[in-house]
Amino acid sequence: MTEQTPKGDRIAKVLARAGVASRRGAEGIIAAGRVSVNGKQIDSPALNVSDTDRITLDGQPLRAAEPERMWLYHKPAGLVTSDADEKGRRTIYDALPEDMPRVMSIGRLDINSEGLLLLTNDGGIKRKLELPSTGWMRRYRVRINGRPTDPALEPLRKGMTVEGERFQPMQVTLDRQQGANAWLTVGLREGKNREIRRAMESIGLVVNRLIRVSYGPFQLGDLKPGAVEEIRRKIVRDQLGIEAEDTSGTAKPKPKMPFRGRRKPR
Repeated sequence: MTEQTPKGDRIAKVLARAGVASRRGAEGIIAAGRVSVNGKQIDSPALNVSDTDRITLDGQPLRAAEPERMWLYHKPAGLVTSDADEKGRRTIYDALPEDMPRVMSIGRLDINSEGLLLLTNDGGIKRKLELPSTGWMRRYRVRINGRPTDPALEPLRKGMTVEGERFQPMQVTLDRQQGANAWLTVGLREGKNREIRRAMESIGLVVNRLIRVSYGPFQLGDLKPGAVEEIRRKIVRDQLGIEAEDTSGTAKPKPKMPFRGRRKPR
């Protein structure tokens, strides 16, 4: 006899859709004993819940799932992409406008990097777009000290192993020499910790400026440093393949429409 799959959605998924945290973050909240279902504290995410269940977080009723929203944010250099920093450095959340709802970053940019950072109120979107299988290209304008030749960049295009970690092939274009520095355009489909900086260092090049200019179809364009702009919900749905009135918590296939975003910087 085959057991039937319990109805409803996993509790961590429900917390993520309510904007509490990413699904992984929600699992940590559950493990800490902060969540109760129908008056009973739980400590495992292995639980399905439905609309009839009463869920509380820290004793307060869980707010209803909000519509999926995304924002473009031009992260300035000098900010940490995290909720809090153990060294007391300013984070992106210290710099965001006060009227912003609770948001999560999709991926990260290190403290010295700048440019496009996607924000969302939906943990499911965050998880989906961070998965390597999503395969969205991230493009960067990279300034390095020195006078590299195009053949010297070939190891980056072939893929390489740095300190035991495998980096997938990158798209690398040598754009121009500007005094003692050179500008490159670099594209990659997975963003490991400081991947571009570490890869450049492995071939003897030092990055002194790194700007993300696009993430998949979303463009930085002429968005000013520190500015935030919400992406229209129709565009979010089209690009992520989400039905307009999807209340099941599962993304459903939908024909994608081209999104040109903002004009790229010259």
